[in-house]
Amino acid sequence: MDLLMKVLSLFTRSGFAELTVGNLTMLIVGGVLLYFAIVKKCEPLLLVPIGFGAILVNLPITGIMEEGGLLYFISWGIRHEVYPCLIFMGIGAMTDFGPLLANPITFLLGAAAQVGVFVALVGSVLLGFSIQEAASIGIIGGADGPTAIYLTVKMAPQLLGAVAVAAYSYMSLVPIIQPPIMKLLTTPEERKIVMKQLRPVSRTEKILFPIISTVLIGLLLPASVPIIGMLMLGNLFKESLVVDRLSNTAQNELINIVTIFLSTCVGATMQAEYFLTFNTIKIIILGLVAFGFGTAGGVLFAKLLNKITGGTINPLIGAAGVSAVPMAARVAQKVGQEANPSNFLLMHAMGPNVAGVIGTAVAAGIMLTLLQ
Repeated sequence: MDLLMKVLSLFTRSGFAELTVGNLTMLIVGGVLLYFAIVKKCEPLLLVPIGFGAILVNLPITGIMEEGGLLYFISWGIRHEVYPCLIFMGIGAMTDFGPLLANPITFLLGAAAQVGVFVALVGSVLLGFSIQEAASIGIIGGADGPTAIYLTVKMAPQLLGAVAVAAYSYMSLVPIIQPPIMKLLTTPEERKIVMKQLRPVSRTEKILFPIISTVLIGLLLPASVPIIGMLMLGNLFKESLVVDRLSNTAQNELINIVTIFLSTCVGATMQAEYFLTFNTIKIIILGLVAFGFGTAGGVLFAKLLNKITGGTINPLIGAAGVSAVPMAARVAQKVGQEANPSNFLLMHAMGPNVAGVIGTAVAAGIMLTLLQ
């Protein structure tokens, strides 16, 4: 009898006694994310820590995300917008703005792809969200996880879990979501268009670009300086060719460490009691709408530029205007090669792709300036 009482006592103090249907649901969701990451290889660098973070935080009575818990301290970098900015530094150090500088018209494609951000913003307001919440939901359309986190922490922190998961999930699912939209909006003949080789870009241009961009955007939209500034600082490390150690650290050790912390904490925001709500469902749907419209906006504007330029632009590169770097550019390359095996669109698509990074950051800066 004593043994039975001890077993019952142990059970009542265990997580099994506190396990809810919501916890079980989120444990399954975490497992599904891990399945996509490990089996389907959909952006495993993001989905492995996100999925496991969701599992960690939905194990009852661990206290891991409560004040004083391990993930509570690690998530300090999210609550104070540090991780997104450091991620941008690493992205900048890995980014070559050469294709954008070689073909400046692709700046417009990066801007056109932001249409999804504002479509979702309007849709969110119509569904009853506040304007600040709507801005955080709309930014999902940029397919830029760090920017979505940065904006949401400032404008609607109560939505952080749903917005962050939606943004990173759609980033990961770019190869699945974008191709049907791209094929629907283009003809086989358009997808076969071969673009001419880009002009060489001088080292001087590459060094001046991050400096001038930071100054101009910073003066126009001061609220965007933390993310734009870190992006361009990382790029200056790369292009200056005099701080290889800093550039290599930003590209490798720094971004890897911050990705672990950021992605795990994103998963840890998926606590059942906060995540399993009707608002979360609306946010996930609105995020998909935003991402779809962003892809469509880029493709349709590229079709227009193709007409204006006499058929020299393959409309597929417009889809890369969302800022999922470099996944969206790779998708444009893949879809283009399916139509024409001798077609190489990757470098052409990188122009609007990196323009989309800047465009999403600028859109966030506009929202912070006008709506905060």
